Amino acid sequence: MIQIYLGYDSRIPALSSVLAHSINARASEPVSISLLSLTQVKKIFNRERNPLQSTEFSFSRFLAPYLSNYEGFSIFMDNDMIVLGDIAKLWALRDERYAVQCVKHDHKPKEGTKFLGEPQTAYEKKNWSSVMIFNNAKCRALTPEYVNTASGLELHQFKWLGNDEMIGALPHRWNHLVDYDAPNPDVSLVHYTLGGPYYTATRDCEYAAEWLCEREDMLRCVQA
Repeated sequence: MIQIYLGYDSRIPALSSVLAHSINARASEPVSISLLSLTQVKKIFNRERNPLQSTEFSFSRFLAPYLSNYEGFSIFMDNDMIVLGDIAKLWALRDERYAVQCVKHDHKPKEGTKFLGEPQTAYEKKNWSSVMIFNNAKCRALTPEYVNTASGLELHQFKWLGNDEMIGALPHRWNHLVDYDAPNPDVSLVHYTLGGPYYTATRDCEYAAEWLCEREDMLRCVQA
């Protein structure tokens, strides 16, 4: 079973549903998808909202190893994505040598704000944590207590690992940053990090048609 955790933000709930549909529609192996909703993790996650966090799951994503009982592997994904490839191919890339695997972007944002007017912050390893394969047993430092109290940089820059040698690289196709990365028709995961066609300001972004098609297919209901 492929264990997947998706970011969930109550302000834009449709995004997680469209992403989940895109995964299920193409998966060649059974998947288990859980949404990291704050209402569902409130017994273990109680940190106050940070003014710099742009989503409700900015920090709760790091609870995935704990929620998996520190066993096996799990995948985390931001909500503002669609998967255009077979998730089993990403799952097949998991490597026991590493604690975490991700696409190692060299992302230096130029804009000052993101979607919904949220602040855009620049830091080393920007967007690395937007798609992660956790080797859960090697992520025992991510206790609820640590996730509730560690700084954003400690979490997103993987300082809890002690060294970067425990971070494995994933192929770039598994986290294509829309309107940052050069256009590429051969991608497996599209990330609308600046906002997608669900916002008026970014409705004409790259891969807008693909997201809209995914939403329509999710709502499809064959009539008798």
